[in-house]
Amino acid sequence: MANLQKTSSGGFPFLAILSLIFITLKLCSVISWSWWWVLVPIWGPAAIVIAIILFSLIIGGILHR
Repeated sequence: MANLQKTSSGGFPFLAILSLIFITLKLCSVISWSWWWVLVPIWGPAAIVIAIILFSLIIGGILHR
């Protein structure tokens, strides 16, 4: 009988790695971006989800009338 083992890849998610890279580049003065842009990988996905939810609620409210 074959010995099947499940392995997990683990590791950091892509956005966490991107955030660490951007923060490191900012602190080393390699990039001169605003901190808002440096931290986009952290707050960006949440902002997109909130925007989609608000858009859905607005469209749902308009169609419900």
